[in-house]
Amino acid sequence: MNLRTKLALAVATAAVTVATVIGVLVHHVTAADQLSTARSELDRQLVSAAYDYAAARRSPARINPPSLPAPVARAVRGGSRVTYLHDGRLWAATLVADDQVLALSRSYAPETRALMALDRALAAVGAAATVLVSLAGLFLGMRMGRRAEAAARTAEHIANGDLDARVRPGGRDEIARLSAAVDTMADALGARLEAERRVTADIAHELRTPVAGMSTAVGLLPRSPVTDLIGRSVRNLHSLVEDVLEVARMDAHMARVETEERQVSAMVRRAVAGLGQVEVRMAADTVVTTDPRRVERILANLAANALRHGAPPVVVEVAGPVVRVRDHGEGFPPDVLAVLRTSGPQRFRTTEPGTGTGLGLTIAVGQARLLGAELIFRNPREGGAEAELRLPGPPPG
Repeated sequence: MNLRTKLALAVATAAVTVATVIGVLVHHVTAADQLSTARSELDRQLVSAAYDYAAARRSPARINPPSLPAPVARAVRGGSRVTYLHDGRLWAATLVADDQVLALSRSYAPETRALMALDRALAAVGAAATVLVSLAGLFLGMRMGRRAEAAARTAEHIANGDLDARVRPGGRDEIARLSAAVDTMADALGARLEAERRVTADIAHELRTPVAGMSTAVGLLPRSPVTDLIGRSVRNLHSLVEDVLEVARMDAHMARVETEERQVSAMVRRAVAGLGQVEVRMAADTVVTTDPRRVERILANLAANALRHGAPPVVVEVAGPVVRVRDHGEGFPPDVLAVLRTSGPQRFRTTEPGTGTGLGLTIAVGQARLLGAELIFRNPREGGAEAELRLPGPPPG
């Protein structure tokens, strides 16, 4: 149930409650006032009738009428002048000479009908007021709901990487403050990410020259186990620098996509050519229009990540424009899989400390976004971890 529905229901409930309480109060006050007025009037008539009886004049009152209610008779003989409502008739009685009960009565139907008419009017007015207030509450709820939904959509766009999204609120209420806070958060986040991107790119650019010099120097050293170890470290450092530069280019939206028609199977084989313990399976092949360099980079990163964090053999299955990379390890940890499905991989973070830089999946997701492709991560029922790359389909023809 969304905010606008909750607010409309709350307003409608409050309107019904207020109308009911007011109606009940008005009913009881009116009923008590009617009864008090009728009793006073009948009591005055009884007093007048008692004077007429004492003067031997004709009177509408009767002596010891047979229909006199027993409670009235008992109260009068106790020395009281009473008025009493019984079975739709109002009675007034008093004692006269020789211990006789002089009683006067009339129908209470006019007051009853008037009270019923008042109840109907109260019900009609209460229903009309409830409808009007409910409509006003619905309108207010829809307005507030749209504003809150706009703020939520903007926050989702920001979370998905659109740092230019803004709510631009109007008004001074709490929702306007929330919307302004979302915009302020987006500004601060954008500034922070831009500063981080610039620092990262600057560091990577500065490292490129000394890393290239180290690679050249290692190539001039005589072959030995120590030289091989240094060479592997230099190559890893060079790969890290290139990965950081690639992420910086994607963050700055400076990456360009150069498309051409290529067979999916050819791109898959080129991507995994340098990796051992990787098996390629062909279910169906097709031709897609894409940037082959970026597709191969995605698949190479996925396969290398599967070898590093999963267990061989790694199977790469081609099913038309869909490529699935699956290992035979324990699968993605639940917390990591939740992050991959929501906010995407986090750079410089791996599932196991010391196993890598954590940029492989970040680059893969960024490249897929540039290509308009979809990258899905899951843990199949058969075990292992699986990454599925869905490329745009083949061109018509």
